[in-house]
Amino acid sequence: MKQIITSPHAPAPIGPYNQAVKFGNMLFISGQIAIDPPSGELIMSSIQEESEQVMKNLKTILSEAGMHFSDVVKTSIFLKDMNQFAEVNAVYGAYFDPATAPARETVEVGNLPKFVNVEISMIAMT
Repeated sequence: MKQIITSPHAPAPIGPYNQAVKFGNMLFISGQIAIDPPSGELIMSSIQEESEQVMKNLKTILSEAGMHFSDVVKTSIFLKDMNQFAEVNAVYGAYFDPATAPARETVEVGNLPKFVNVEISMIAMT
């Protein structure tokens, strides 16, 4: 059965989609950008701070679903500039145990919502 997951502590969707959908033991989290939930403002002072806010938003949604980063099996990272890969990867990597890190792809794209530099989506399972 499909269950919509919504956290008041994560950014509200900016289009016709939900923060996450749980189906059975799987959680599909929509791509998150660096919106600070309390203020609604974008955090874009540096790629590290932007990436950190994205990961915080993902953590909040995982938590709302009763899951953790250790439950993540697949991620997709979208970058506006692949030259920022190392900085984003360092922030992202701090949230995972390298021995059990999820599968992932990282792709450079022409543009992202609100013209941010990074967007990350996740799939998790219990």
